[in-house]
Amino acid sequence: MVNDTMQILRYQLGAELDRMNAFIRDALHTDDPLLNKVVDRYLLTKGKQIRPLLVLLSANLFGGINDNTLHVAASLEMLHNASLIHDDVVDSADFRRGLATLNRDFDNRIAVLTGDFFVSNALAEVLQTGDARAAASIADLGKELSLGEIKQISNARDCTFEEDRYMDVISKKTASLFMKCIRLGAESAGASDSMTARAVEYGRLLGLCFQIKDDIFDYFEDKAIGKPTGNDLRENKVSLPLLYALRVAPAGEGEKMKNLIRSGNLTDEQIAVLIEFAKEMGGIDYAYSVMDRMRIESETILADLPSNQWRTAFSDLFAFTIFRKA
Repeated sequence: MVNDTMQILRYQLGAELDRMNAFIRDALHTDDPLLNKVVDRYLLTKGKQIRPLLVLLSANLFGGINDNTLHVAASLEMLHNASLIHDDVVDSADFRRGLATLNRDFDNRIAVLTGDFFVSNALAEVLQTGDARAAASIADLGKELSLGEIKQISNARDCTFEEDRYMDVISKKTASLFMKCIRLGAESAGASDSMTARAVEYGRLLGLCFQIKDDIFDYFEDKAIGKPTGNDLRENKVSLPLLYALRVAPAGEGEKMKNLIRSGNLTDEQIAVLIEFAKEMGGIDYAYSVMDRMRIESETILADLPSNQWRTAFSDLFAFTIFRKA
């Protein structure tokens, strides 16, 4: 059942998701052949679209989807995609979701400008709602996402090994977007402030869990390369499993691993050592225990929200997030 969650949601919300994607295509279409080619090429990699699905789920939980719901969902999805395009440039990434990135297929200039184009259209799309509160939320989210990325770079440069700072980063770079999806979906359906606040807290926990699980993937074999990717460690980004291992390891061993990270420009062999160290020290199990605590807390929150099929879907989505394979 867990593995079928996204398929079921896409089936249940397929018509609304199609309308939202039509809003996105219309917003991004121009009379410039190159930009249209770049945009069309990028939209092929849209992935699971879990974030706009959260908007639609939230609206349904509190009364139903309307045009404003679709406009804010489209806006959030374009802003999210803009952040991914810019991240690929910053990280000099060649692939995303198994396909070549825009910066690889075109160049950094085209990729950055395309990301900027997505941001501008995200703002224009939310203005279609005529809701100043929604527009303010989108603007605020842009700041949060940027701040999260800057904090992550700062932590990597300073080689900080504090779990609180890690949680602060993923709260801004990932959970903030999930929270806005829930908030804007609820507000578009007329939910009360108190109910919206409870639902947003669920979104915070889901977003944190989503990023922790993404980080766990980095410790396991990528079938395309036959070994753990170690992408975060290549950029001196230390995620939860390794942070835990560094905290609980015997002092001498922990300091040795910290010095290895501080040395920078890690080789494949050094990355393999750090990954194995994190596993041996129980870092993966610890990360799963943190996610499970979040899941239990999320169930308490959901119990306060309207009892309908969409509340059940939110519960299923949390389990899917923890056990997803990609």
